Amino acid sequence: MFNIVLFEPEIPPNTGNIIRLCANTGVKLHLIHPLGFDMNEKSLRRAGLDYIDQSMIHHYENYQDYLEKQASDSLYAISTKGTQHYSDCKFNKNDSFIFGPETRGLPKYMLGQFDTNKILRILMLKNSRSLNLSNAASIIIYEAWRHNNFTILS
Repeated sequence: MFNIVLFEPEIPPNTGNIIRLCANTGVKLHLIHPLGFDMNEKSLRRAGLDYIDQSMIHHYENYQDYLEKQASDSLYAISTKGTQHYSDCKFNKNDSFIFGPETRGLPKYMLGQFDTNKILRILMLKNSRSLNLSNAASIIIYEAWRHNNFTILS
């Protein structure tokens, strides 16, 4: 099973869409607080439909709390600042992918903790800022799942 890690997500419908993605692909979702919304917010629940209660969602007080409870060599940072293309990686069962807040991405101090080959970027046209968070998460998860022949991972 793969893991999506959202560091301080800000926009409820994006997280709702990612909850729905996780429920439909068997991915665990890890939310690192503070969140920019309440988990009962209407727009989050609307985007997540009835999947919210079915998803495996884990909460952490902060990034350090996440690292202490879920530290792994298979953690990839997804960032526009990465030089490694996600399509050049070979993903394995239990890999984790951390995404930053929609308005600012992952902070430099966090990116500095990753080997450059673990900071992945999604190709875009030159001078593009970034993709929508839930779209980026979908691209990464489906590529990782494809690498595992779309088998159900547990």
